[in-house]
Amino acid sequence: MDNDPQHTSKAVAKWLKGQQTYRKCVGRTEKVCVSKEAYKPDSVTPMNLFQSVTSALDNTLASDPTAVIFGEDVAFGGVFRCTVGLRDKYGKDRVFNTPLCEQGIVGFGIGAAVAGATAIAEIQFADYIYPAFDQIVNEAAKYRYRSGNLFDCGNLTIRAPWGCVGHGSLYHSQSPEAFFAHCPGIKVVIPRGPVQCKGLLLSCIADQNPCIFFEPKILYRAAVEQVPTEAYTIPLSQAEVIQEGSDVTLVAWGTQIHVLREVANMAQEKLGVSCELIDLQTILPWDTETVCKSVAKTGRLLISHEAPITGGFAAEISSTVQEECFLNLEAPIARVCGYDTPFPHIFEPFYIPDKWKCFDAVKKLISY
Repeated sequence: MDNDPQHTSKAVAKWLKGQQTYRKCVGRTEKVCVSKEAYKPDSVTPMNLFQSVTSALDNTLASDPTAVIFGEDVAFGGVFRCTVGLRDKYGKDRVFNTPLCEQGIVGFGIGAAVAGATAIAEIQFADYIYPAFDQIVNEAAKYRYRSGNLFDCGNLTIRAPWGCVGHGSLYHSQSPEAFFAHCPGIKVVIPRGPVQCKGLLLSCIADQNPCIFFEPKILYRAAVEQVPTEAYTIPLSQAEVIQEGSDVTLVAWGTQIHVLREVANMAQEKLGVSCELIDLQTILPWDTETVCKSVAKTGRLLISHEAPITGGFAAEISSTVQEECFLNLEAPIARVCGYDTPFPHIFEPFYIPDKWKCFDAVKKLISY
């Protein structure tokens, strides 16, 4: 394996493309579907999402002697077991617990990053990131700018389990990405599966800007994918067209991608409508070019996320597309999102933007 990161990333991208081609070729053999040029990693292992996080952190600690991981309960593996075994392998000075103080966790991470360490902080749930809001927005995001690039904390990455889980209620179900999308100086990233999770997390850790990495916790122990054991990166701020189509553009990130994948299949089977599905992957800075290019082709756009609709990131996408693609639009842009209420407990199935709500929105777009 070539150890050059840029070469490795390109090779992995080719391998991922081969994997996608294989998945599309239902009923055919792998020999037919995957090109001979497709990249084959030295080693791949079946991993779910939380295991891919562990693998990425393991790669980082092994290759970067300055890397440290810290947060509430990370020493024994964390609530979701994402750091399990790392303290035993790398020592208590590199993987350690902190007090229950999110402001302190991020503040310590900023200081560690400024001093030259690769700082990886864990906030136990994204819902509890708000006590650290001041440290993230007023310190981490502005550190480079206010010093005229003399100092920075670009080596800081903040991980947090994110989104609904089926029973999380008010304080374990939130999707706060829109709060941070309003803040220049940081990057916000959300993966949809194990392969993307590892590659994007390693990109965040390597990026020279503070990054917030939200992990869809309902997917931690969901589908298993073949994930390379070696380190690789997936470019930030680059959306992925998962499925090409001609009639409607569907945009989402994280868990909602899997909902819209079902919607795209339903639209094709029941309506004969061809949907183009885009995983945004990076919320800030987001890939306007890929989305606008798709909408210019289809003329219709549906955006969906779990967070409340008012002020949600779908509104920013909608505004940009309206400005850039106004003459291409065949119907008003549709947003299918959470309601403007706190996240409920027993009424979660009615709150989330499920496939039926999204499918109804597709029908309205087509019949407009």
